[in-house]
Formats: sequence, structure tokens, C-alpha cells
Amino acid sequence: MGEACKDALRLDFDHRLKLEFHGTKVTSDAGLLAYRELDAVLGLTSAIDSELRDIRTGKNTQHGLAALLRQSIYSRLAGYDDTNDAERLAVDPAMRHIAGGRAIERSAASTSVMSRFETEILTQTKNLEFLMSVQGRWVDRANKGKGLKEIVLDMDSSVSETYGNQEGSAYNGYFECRCYHPLFCFNQYGDLERALLRHGNVHCADDWQSVLEPVIARYRGYDILHFFRGDAAFADPAVYRSLEAEGYFYAIRLKANAVLYERIEHLLTRPVGRPPKKPIILYHSFRYQAASWSIPRRVVAKVEWHAGELFPRIGFIVTNLRWKSSHVVRFYNKRGTAEQWIKEGKYTLKWTRLSCHDFVDNQVRLQLFALAYDLGNFLRRLALPKSVKQWSLRTLREKLIKIGAKVVTHSRYVVFQMAEVVVPRALFREILGRIGRLRAGPELAGQDDRQKSENPDR
Repeated sequence: MGEACKDALRLDFDHRLKLEFHGTKVTSDAGLLAYRELDAVLGLTSAIDSELRDIRTGKNTQHGLAALLRQSIYSRLAGYDDTNDAERLAVDPAMRHIAGGRAIERSAASTSVMSRFETEILTQTKNLEFLMSVQGRWVDRANKGKGLKEIVLDMDSSVSETYGNQEGSAYNGYFECRCYHPLFCFNQYGDLERALLRHGNVHCADDWQSVLEPVIARYRGYDILHFFRGDAAFADPAVYRSLEAEGYFYAIRLKANAVLYERIEHLLTRPVGRPPKKPIILYHSFRYQAASWSIPRRVVAKVEWHAGELFPRIGFIVTNLRWKSSHVVRFYNKRGTAEQWIKEGKYTLKWTRLSCHDFVDNQVRLQLFALAYDLGNFLRRLALPKSVKQWSLRTLREKLIKIGAKVVTHSRYVVFQMAEVVVPRALFREILGRIGRLRAGPELAGQDDRQKSENPDR
């Protein structure tokens, strides 16, 4: 019976075809090896064993904490967002080599081991604190040697729908569902600086200090320009005072009120004549002090008259920038990219899949998804050639990560015979070459594509 199970499957439409299954010798995720190379070059997961606190007391622990963390992160990056997938991934040759250690010769961690790792070990207070802070350390490593001239922080909240009686789940009137309400802070490169899972019924800016203040503290010693952008949820005097004390320039959307409308009354008269196809855009800047503010601040108003619309579109931005009003508005509008990065996390990595009952378990899951997102974004911005620089994380998964390969083991080497369909050898070689140049400084990876290696086959 055992031999019969291993017989090849036959197809009636073409009797020459045979189907064989070699789970330990074939992988569908060979492209993950490029991310593992980037991980090694930047030193992202190399020191995890000494950083995390291991509460396991048995002497027969087969996998180190670094190997378990890699398996958690890389499986999510490849689209396996549940620990149930670990049962199959444990024998996948790509995952075994990525995890490292004893997994290479035997197997990676099973579902039960991964579940205990994520819900028992990582939920320890010190380990969770480390997990939340390691994102910033990863970003610092990715930016090392890059020659930062400025940092732009974008903060925004999102929704993670919940099902059943999950701890911390609550109905949110704005999103009209039961959910969690996570908060995210990105930089201008799309790196996720910090993430925080919150109960579903909290205000959009609730506990912003826990997210923003550690990020500000990390960049405090950088001799660069500091900027912050946020929507109307962060139009809070406490936010203004904190940013001003740290020397940050900010542009934050301000909710409209009667006083603000009164200040731009001269712009609210509909222009005379036939409206042009392009909207008529008017700007106005003035000093304003709300009742809760201790000092007056600059407000920039934008009024747009569109053809076919009876009333104008009006927006207000509170800022301490001294730029022209149009430049302030253009700078603020770029915060829309943060919403796109959140969508990538939601729809590509599925970081809203927070299905555990305990709130702390879901906090850990969100941090693991965040690390997977950052690793994916690092490769996109540091290692992709210009010809594929526009690839999204979803495209990278479908075209780069999901490269099939047959694994052949020799006495000295392990050969991944990779399929050359969407990503050819030349492109994969160029990606690895750019990763290799990061050892001398990330700025080298961004050199003009016209500069080629003298020995491209190396």
C-alpha cells in the first residue's frame, strides 16, 4: 500500500504525462531566499536569540528563537498567514534553509511549536516590548549609510474586522462593524516605523503617544529635517505641542468650523462666467487660535470650484511650515501614500487576520505581520532594479517569491534549480547583486542602472 501511494498519477488526456509529488525536494517559494539574503546583509534576525527571553524549560528544544521568528515572518511574507500552514511548511526546503539551524537537516517547526511560540513565548511582556521596538531598529539598519536628509512621518489608523467574542473587539460606528482599531506610523519610504493594536471603539488618535514618541526619540539625534503629517483625528493641541517641542514641521488637517469659514468668506463667492473644465483652486493663509490652543497657529485653506458642482470643496490645514500655501497643501496630500501602504498590508499580507481570542495574542500577530511588511518593503526600495521598481508587494509575491524550484543535494552544495518564467536569471542576479552592495552601504544599491558590473556573471 505504501508503494502504491507513491505511484505517479496519470492523466487520461495525454498518457505520456505523469504527476509525482516530492514535498521535501520541491518548493513553490524559492524567491524567499532573496529576502533571506537581504536579512543576512542587514543583520535583521541574526541577534534574535540573545534578545528574546526563552521561557522553555525542556532540554530537547529543537529550534532556536531566531529560527522560529524567521519562520513566523517569512511564512506571512509568502502568504501563509495562519500557523496551521506550518505543518506543510515544516518540510518545505526553502523554509527549512531560511529558518536555519536544525531545520536544514530535519524539518522546520510544526504547527504546535509555532502556536506555542506566538501565543506563549512572544506574549511575555519583555518579548512583546522587544517585538514592538524591533521595527524601528530594522528601519535604522535599512537606512544606515543612506545619508538621510529628512524624515517624514505619516500616522494613520485602520480597521481590522473581528468575528466572535474576541477580547478587545467592539463596535465602531465610523467603520460600522465590530473590529480592532490599529494605529500605524510610516516614514516617507513606506517603512512601518511602529504599529499598535487597540480596542475597536477607541478614537482614531487614541494612545498616539505610544506610537509616535518612541519613533521621535529614535530620530532625536539625527541632524536632519523632521516632518509629520496626519489627518483631522490628530488635530490635537497636545500633538502640536509635542511636535513643536521636538523641532518637527507638521501639516495636519483641521476640521472646519464657523470661525474658519468666516476667515475665507471672500473666497466662497462663485466665480463669474462659464466654469472651465479644470477646477479653480484658491488658497488663503491666516493665523488662527482655537479655544483649546494656548497660542495662535498658521492655517492654510484650500478652496476648489469644480464644474457642475454648486458648492466648493474646502479644506483646512494647521501647520508651522513657512512655505507657500500651495506647497503646504501639496506636501500634506502626499500622506495619501500612507493609506496605500496600509492597503498593501491589509490585502497582500492580510495583517487584519487577527483571529486569536486573547488581545495580547493578536497584538503579537500584528507585530509579526508588520515585520513581514517591512522586510518586503526593504527589498522593494533597496534591491529592485529600475525596470521593476514599481512592483507592489503583491506583485513581488506572485512573481518573485512564488518561484518554483527543485532542490538537489550534493555532498558540498544544495542546488535550487529555479523555474525561469516571470523572473529570469538576469533579473534575479541583479537583485542579489544590489543586496550584496548593501554591505558597503545602502546608498550603493540605488546607483544609476547604467552602472553595470564589469563581471556580470559573478
